[in-house]
Amino acid sequence: MTDVAQTGLLPASQIAQQTAVIESSNGIFYGTFGDTHLTESDLLRTVQAVPSAIAKALKKHAYYFVPLTIADEEEVLIAPTYTVDLGDRAVCHRNVEFEAAEITFVSTRLMQDRFALAFEFFINASHHFVDAAGVPESFGNLVWSQAVAQVRGETSQDAWESRRRALDRNKSGDRINEKSSESRTDRVSGRKRDHASLREISAVPAEAAVDEKAKTSYFESAFSDAIAIYLLSLTIDFDYADLREREYPLIAPPALAERLRHIAELFPANAGYEFQILYRRRG
Repeated sequence: MTDVAQTGLLPASQIAQQTAVIESSNGIFYGTFGDTHLTESDLLRTVQAVPSAIAKALKKHAYYFVPLTIADEEEVLIAPTYTVDLGDRAVCHRNVEFEAAEITFVSTRLMQDRFALAFEFFINASHHFVDAAGVPESFGNLVWSQAVAQVRGETSQDAWESRRRALDRNKSGDRINEKSSESRTDRVSGRKRDHASLREISAVPAEAAVDEKAKTSYFESAFSDAIAIYLLSLTIDFDYADLREREYPLIAPPALAERLRHIAELFPANAGYEFQILYRRRG
């Protein structure tokens, strides 16, 4: 505790206990602490972008916007202001259980602009929503049809990896090759296979068996990503290219637009917000 006092860091539990929680008009609970460098209007615009239909599922969550969140081995600590040294130790966010709620502390001073801050908040809120409400069958059908059609790219590293695992053809391909090899060996040696074995070989599908666990993870990742991008589009104007990351290829624009339109149908924007997809003319 001496080190904490010397650096000005405070336990996250203390911040949760002493900081007033505000309920936004859409039902989101949030609070601020320290020198966040946020204007009240920008923060309110971001928080209130979450449609009420989504906010209803987040009653057990609160979002605290703080300068820096530091995850030490023993506890989560909050810095009331920014320093370079503390910034090097900080993380973008951390979830903390407090009484009957879960509080997400978001490090505002690690975010370079409104885009980064809003996206960090929306990603967390969308994951919490999916954990509470699951994935609608209609959205699952949509993204799976895109996946089997081999639409280029994805919306996050998690979605990209889980989609790849779900459609991995190696395992079933190996089984088919093993069966074929056994069949050829038996023919060469003159041995006859019984009818049950022949039926077993013919029942192996030509296409790969789907990894259902990975498929479920893919649906959850793609759904939370789509919600976060949709909420971001309600808050600020941004280009498709702003979503690009180095770790994976970004999903093709038409496929992303299809997902976002579906999200907009499921969760209409609150009053004062508008969802639009604009296409830039070439040339």
